[in-house]
Amino acid sequence: MKKLSTLLWDPYKVSRFTEHLEELIDLNAWVQLAPNLKETIDIPSHFLPDKSGLIIRSGGSSGGANYCFQPFKHFDQSAIATGLWLRKLGLQPSQCLLMNSLPMHHVSGLMPWWRSKVWGSKYRWLNRDLMRNPITLNKTCQLFFSKTQAPLLTSLVPTQIQRLISHPDGLQWMQSFSLIWVGGSSLSKSLANKARSANIRLAPCYGATETASMVSVLTPEEFLAGKNDCGNPLIDVELRVDRQGALNVKTQRLAIGRWKNGQLEVIKDKSGWWESGDAANLTLLKELPRLQINGRIDTAITCGGETIFPETLEGRLLEAARSTDIPIRDLLFSTIEDNEWGERIIALISWNAEQKEEINQAQINKLRSLTKDWLPAEKPVGWINCKELRRNYNGKWERLYWREWVVKHHKNKAMP
Repeated sequence: MKKLSTLLWDPYKVSRFTEHLEELIDLNAWVQLAPNLKETIDIPSHFLPDKSGLIIRSGGSSGGANYCFQPFKHFDQSAIATGLWLRKLGLQPSQCLLMNSLPMHHVSGLMPWWRSKVWGSKYRWLNRDLMRNPITLNKTCQLFFSKTQAPLLTSLVPTQIQRLISHPDGLQWMQSFSLIWVGGSSLSKSLANKARSANIRLAPCYGATETASMVSVLTPEEFLAGKNDCGNPLIDVELRVDRQGALNVKTQRLAIGRWKNGQLEVIKDKSGWWESGDAANLTLLKELPRLQINGRIDTAITCGGETIFPETLEGRLLEAARSTDIPIRDLLFSTIEDNEWGERIIALISWNAEQKEEINQAQINKLRSLTKDWLPAEKPVGWINCKELRRNYNGKWERLYWREWVVKHHKNKAMP
């Protein structure tokens, strides 16, 4: 009978976590990765598949939790495919040094360590306290960098890049890398242009827990030349867009199932395709497909008969705000129900620094003026100062949570 083990992530005991994980892999068990006991699930042993592997939570941006069953060999296959991609860039995976700051109970933080195991390359963990202090981060790492000739690789989410690029030491630290994979959420045009101007070798990519990480990626050279998509699929991946505009993925490393509503569900159809839930476009360039992600289908807003992807509008307004020096840290477009329009957009805003209420109101008026030429369905009808506005630890918005927050706020307080 298969055994289910649980391994809790502790960012201050990383060596213990990886050692324990290796022991559990050797025991040929199913291992559930989680940040705390509240996010673990009880699965009766008779539901566990014959294969062994990892159970990893995949929430997406809508807030609905799935628990994906990924055999260990799928992570090996993912690492191999990524290694082949690196070789095309002239990088030998075994000679690289992977640095990781992302939580390892998520696939984005797990894969740098797993790749290092498969490639036989060096690996170094960067704790979150170090990542939040660009001066110490750069000073510590530059001493280390000076002692190695290995190509440096890391993975970051856009919020980390935004924080680091605005500090000279953070900027220098990122400039030291041969390649920085970017995932978690879309990269705004303004942030991408800043990175290009500083010659930071970003590689925006698309992947999911269901696909054992990366399935499509843009090369740093293409990024620096001005491309803003997710590049080409890896060698073991097929992509297509269905009639609803959703991205479908076919690969041998799709999760063998997901635990949802007390059942283990198969995620792929009879032909082996998985529907991702992300709206996408595929184009051909030099006979190779190129992937552009537009937003989540399950978070699309229907307003006055128009279908709107909030991620696109958020990026547009953030870019305009930062180009006019409005001190905005982040913003999120949520919705309230409306009898006439179906839904109307509400903007949640957090600022770079604490400011007086009247100053915030003046900044909101500036933001409102930036949307004056937008289509009526795209314009926010309410603007809320939200000090607690934060993305999750994987750089994504928990949109369902914030929509419920807006509903409560709307009942108790008028919005400007």
